[in-house]
Amino acid sequence: MASVLEYKCPNCGGHIKYDAATQSFKCEFCDSVFTQAQLTQQTEQAKNKAAVDEKPEVTADEAAAMGVDSINTEGSSFSDEKRETLGEMSVYSCQSCGAQITTDVNTVASKCPYCDSPIIMTGKVSGLDKPNCIIPFKLDSKAAGDALKAFAKGKIFLPSKFLNDHKISEIKGVYVPFWLYEADVDANISYEATRVRTWSDDDYDYTETSYYDVQRGGDIGYADVPVDASSSMPDDYMDGIEPFDYSEMKDFDPAFFAGFIADKYDVDANAAFPRAEKRIQNSTEDAFRQTVTGYDTVSVRNSSINMKNRKSKYSMFPVWLLNTTYGGKKYLYAVNGQTGRVSGTLPVDKKKVALMFGGIAAAITAIAQFFIFM
Repeated sequence: MASVLEYKCPNCGGHIKYDAATQSFKCEFCDSVFTQAQLTQQTEQAKNKAAVDEKPEVTADEAAAMGVDSINTEGSSFSDEKRETLGEMSVYSCQSCGAQITTDVNTVASKCPYCDSPIIMTGKVSGLDKPNCIIPFKLDSKAAGDALKAFAKGKIFLPSKFLNDHKISEIKGVYVPFWLYEADVDANISYEATRVRTWSDDDYDYTETSYYDVQRGGDIGYADVPVDASSSMPDDYMDGIEPFDYSEMKDFDPAFFAGFIADKYDVDANAAFPRAEKRIQNSTEDAFRQTVTGYDTVSVRNSSINMKNRKSKYSMFPVWLLNTTYGGKKYLYAVNGQTGRVSGTLPVDKKKVALMFGGIAAAITAIAQFFIFM
């Protein structure tokens, strides 16, 4: 049995969705606005009602004795629905229209393709699978499209018609699962450094190179190092839209999923940690390297970086995914749903590239000829 949660407006029965632009929960039909606390209360009431509805006053045996084929209980916005698993897919029943909804087994939040009701599979965000925290969407879909335009504007090799002719074929708001790691690092790094001194006299030019053995050691603590936990999300895209502003992180509440898509993690904390480990190592080496100053050259001789007290927490971060088409080709962009930072590859106008490098080559040739005939 799988729990399906839908938020319903108590005023008109319409769907309640999280509105990123106003940072509020709104009914899409009557525009009533609700607080997070009100939705939490509604969720608890629905849970309690569903628990009561699971225990009908008349048992099945009593119903059979009375000649009743089945017992119907009043539905609620939160109820246990039968879920069938077909291969790597799951099938749910929509609470609003009764249609069957087929989703990937990792899908946590989606919407009914028939009545557009936002639904949340609460069984996938409970117990050990419950996220610790969430950063809600701050930008709506229009702001995400504007962020892509700003990202493309001013790129010298971009086709001139891209900003006007590209078409966004699909835009969807997705809560992407992330692991946030913390660790204490004990590091010892040795460097070989040099200082070079030059001088001349009437007969010779002199160069003196002095070599130094430089040692650095110490402890560094790291907190909330992010690594995306979904195998379906390109790692470079997710890295490219960082950083997220952790000051706006909240305790997890499924209400923020309403109206968006969400997937649970399918890369566990142990499997994802090597990426975090590499980032921590690089950050440690960069931090220590910045303390080695006053030399002409510096190179690492030995590096020992040990991590301890490793911990992780499960979080959900907001991402807009934009699929665009230009010149018969498809392009994917990821937009940070909180800050608007964009990651993706823009199309290139080959004629502009040829003209640019052709002009550089012509300039070099002209300068060479100038020196030849001087």
